[in-house]
Amino acid sequence: MRVHFIAIGGSAMHNLAIALHRKGYTITGSDDEIFEPSRSRLAILGLLPREEGWFPEKVKPDLDAVILGMHAKTDNPELLRAKELGLKIFSYPEYLYEQARDKTRIVIGGSHGKTTITAMILHVFKLSGINCDFMVGAQLEGFDVMVKLSEEASCIIIEGDEYLTSPIDPRPKFHLYQPDIALLSGVAWDHINVFPTFDIYVEQFSEFIRLITPQGTLIYCHEDKVLQTICNKTRKDITLIPYTTPPYRVEQGTTSLITDCGTFPLQIFGRHNLLNLNGARLVCNQLGVKDQEFYKAITTFPGASKRLELLASNKSFTMYKDFAHAPSKVQATIAAVKEQYPDRTLVACLELHTYSSLSEGFLHHYAGSMKEADIAVVYFNPHAIQLKRLPEITPAQIRSGFDHPNLQVFDNSKKLMERLSELPRENSVFLMMSSGNFDGMDLRKMERG
Repeated sequence: MRVHFIAIGGSAMHNLAIALHRKGYTITGSDDEIFEPSRSRLAILGLLPREEGWFPEKVKPDLDAVILGMHAKTDNPELLRAKELGLKIFSYPEYLYEQARDKTRIVIGGSHGKTTITAMILHVFKLSGINCDFMVGAQLEGFDVMVKLSEEASCIIIEGDEYLTSPIDPRPKFHLYQPDIALLSGVAWDHINVFPTFDIYVEQFSEFIRLITPQGTLIYCHEDKVLQTICNKTRKDITLIPYTTPPYRVEQGTTSLITDCGTFPLQIFGRHNLLNLNGARLVCNQLGVKDQEFYKAITTFPGASKRLELLASNKSFTMYKDFAHAPSKVQATIAAVKEQYPDRTLVACLELHTYSSLSEGFLHHYAGSMKEADIAVVYFNPHAIQLKRLPEITPAQIRSGFDHPNLQVFDNSKKLMERLSELPRENSVFLMMSSGNFDGMDLRKMERG
């Protein structure tokens, strides 16, 4: 098979390219910018384009498929050439479905927790000797690539993102997978540039449920009121399995799971992670993993990349980085750290980086989300607002939206670093939250103050 990737440098796209290369396919690709780690991974396998840019001559009549990445535009010259030649053009979700058509498809969806739940399942499957294919949206410890496609595996686990499929296909990605086993972790409005109202956003999850295969299974978080409503309206042939937060305790900085099989100390912590764990357990049950086996395996799960990732730690100071950016994620992550370190000063710093978080009309959704932080800080870069072509926002608007009496707001990364460096390290924990990178700030420097 000969497959060409338009925008091969994307996070999901380059992983899919590598997976198909390992399957024996002949892979070519183009992109106008390729960053790390995509660049190095593609280069090692000889898949890195010789030069950046778009080259219609790469799109040849003998191609079996062209895969179009979200980064490309509708007028991309390679896309236009592929259409001119009448070639089969796929988005990566479409092509992933084609590869998984004859497998049991397990799709993990929801506004939050998708990566963590998928990572937990893969961790347990690996230790249990279950061979499966997979697609997950973040780099996980112990895996060199985040897409695996094989002839041997009878099932595939897919992280089901609700964002758009491609420039020429406005469907949410998770609508294309048609799961046999589905999990929904919760619904909290996001991506307002694509889903301008909450009702429109919720409808995407209702449609996802409708696309579950006949006699399929839906595992869902029963603590989420929106899911309670939409899951109760599902088809009668779908088996519904709700889950809630399991019993646990926190002692001397360690969270332990309390079960009928015994007590199991965990490397992860936080109520939201315990919820994720229980959902993952029920998915594993569907594939034959018994609870005792699951609990034993999950004790060694280190967490997913950039999800409460430990950056620094000593006897009196700890620092985490987390991917949290939506209001519900921010609130849950802060609560988790406060519960784990109840006697420490919690410094919570959030970067507003997404389209939603930088939209003045959305800011009020953050009201109360940082209330458990002892010191609450918000950072935004005015240039990011310009790039997204959004109206300017002011520190005053942010303070009003967050409704936090002592919120500190910065729009300059140097001044932010200076302020954070001034704060005492003794008996404190720093939580840095962003889906970006704080404009390249070296967060580990803060360990020294």
